[in-house]
Amino acid sequence: MHPNTTPPSKGLIRQPALCQWLDVTRSGLAKLRAKDPSFPKPIKDGDSRQAAAYYVVTEIDTWLRSKITARDNVQGRETEDSKL
Repeated sequence: MHPNTTPPSKGLIRQPALCQWLDVTRSGLAKLRAKDPSFPKPIKDGDSRQAAAYYVVTEIDTWLRSKITARDNVQGRETEDSKL
């Protein structure tokens, strides 16, 4: 994932563009969604399985920032522990 990449300026992003933004494959995105219940849910454009899936850009950006913060907090604690 590229956390320093600026999120798209639109309110919604289609799944293929989200995969490109996060630098994951479609199956990688599916695994991420299955593994992490905090990952934002898509908005489907219809009832069929083939209907386009959209994600709210601000939800994805918030989720990504929370992951970065959690990572930084863990790394900060590890650094503090190594000083002891």
